[in-house]
Amino acid sequence: MTRNLRYLLSMIIVILAGIYFYLSCCSECGNQMVDSDTEAAKEEIVPPKEPDATSYPFSLKDGDYAFEVQDNFNFNLSSASFLTPLSDNVGNGIESLKSYLSENADKVINITGLYKGGETNNTAFPNLGLARANQVKNYFVSKGISSAQTNTFGRLMDDFLPLDNTLLGPITYEIGTQAEDAGDLLKALYDEIKANPLVLYFNTGEAAINLTPEQREKVAKITKYLDKMDGAACNVVGHTDNTGSRTTNIRLGLERADFAMAYLIKNGISASKINSSSKGPDSPIATNATEEGRSKNRRTVVTLN
Repeated sequence: MTRNLRYLLSMIIVILAGIYFYLSCCSECGNQMVDSDTEAAKEEIVPPKEPDATSYPFSLKDGDYAFEVQDNFNFNLSSASFLTPLSDNVGNGIESLKSYLSENADKVINITGLYKGGETNNTAFPNLGLARANQVKNYFVSKGISSAQTNTFGRLMDDFLPLDNTLLGPITYEIGTQAEDAGDLLKALYDEIKANPLVLYFNTGEAAINLTPEQREKVAKITKYLDKMDGAACNVVGHTDNTGSRTTNIRLGLERADFAMAYLIKNGISASKINSSSKGPDSPIATNATEEGRSKNRRTVVTLN
């Protein structure tokens, strides 16, 4: 074999070997790309898992006593009224709690209502959580639990996830012990309310009362005192300026007092604990000689008896 022929055969072998390795590498790269594309397609097809709605059980615990069921009071967003009907499990929990509190007079049930930022609060309370807790407390009382053995609170919980438009069990419970200075605290609360009562200014024809944050706090304090003190009541007294006859103004003052009374009842204060009356023009707090003074005299005062 001549030198030139051997050289030519060597070149052909080198070229064939190069083609073989090239094809092998391309095939492997292609398979990797196909596998990668397949995995990517799978990832795109799998839908993200929706987080579960938040849900709190009806749970009570104190020493050896315990009760828990996976049911509770439920509320629509921006509403302080719980949904009905309640489950039998919740009813059983209330009966269990009633028996425990009646046997342990030194115990109290702390009811905390939860709410989310962004909910609309159309109640007389500082926040929807407290309004929800008050509604649950009222239901407990209707089932025979003493209001003196209840405390209500509200707590903001923005990570609470609703189910569609419903909050599942935004109420938590904790059994505690009556404070040793409870009597002194109630006396201080009474003095505070008497010294700085709730004063409302509105026209008789208005269909709603819009309270300031400070006024809502006063409603919460009045409600708390009424719950804790047997025989306590709040007085809603209507006042007017001296424009027109006294008889007309007495009637007008009573209409305003009754309007405020209906508002408080709607917000969970028992009608049996509210007295409405009118003093008409008889107790002015400013001069009736100016419009500014007359506007101050046209008021409704909510205080304790």
